[in-house]
Amino acid sequence: MKRDLRANQKERTREALVAAAKDLARAGAAPTVAEAAEHARVSRATAYRYFPTQESLLVEVSDLTPMVAPVEDMLAKLDGDDVEDRIAKLIDTFHPIVVAEEVPLRTALRVYLDIWLQARSRGETAPRVREGRRMRWLDVALEPARRQLAKAEWRRLRSALALTLSIDALVVMKDVAQLDDEEALSVLRWAALTLLRASLDPRKRRYS
Repeated sequence: MKRDLRANQKERTREALVAAAKDLARAGAAPTVAEAAEHARVSRATAYRYFPTQESLLVEVSDLTPMVAPVEDMLAKLDGDDVEDRIAKLIDTFHPIVVAEEVPLRTALRVYLDIWLQARSRGETAPRVREGRRMRWLDVALEPARRQLAKAEWRRLRSALALTLSIDALVVMKDVAQLDDEEALSVLRWAALTLLRASLDPRKRRYS
């Protein structure tokens, strides 16, 4: 329980920093981490643990949050207990955004990797810069499946589906598998639904 309370507090702190940066951005500024911290009434030291660079903050505020608004809107209206339909709607809403916004999403991925590498070079643990949106999205889309799956099976499915919902996945499809946009999205959709169907089929459930 203590771990959950700390996680909730961290999420609230992150949300406060992002909200503060949005306010400053709406006023026509390109907020620094220090300015966002002051506006959010969070210490600078704490703010820099969430966003080590101004670029990491601006990527979140200027690019990612508005970009994925259609996904957030879709999930807010999602109903019904058909898990496959719910996951298909998530995929079909998010994947076109990934292709249309490939450049800013690759830029965000570069920022995340740069921060990880910089922390590693200093012998430090990299801060958690990503919000983890896709895990939150999957929690919503997969909610009806919680009743069908054991905790370990639920965690495995959720984690596996995360591999199919990201710019990281598109990079693999295009840069490694050498697929075009249309085929890349087709493969990712197939992979996600195949994983889901296998996990929900009692005859195929295995956990090792």
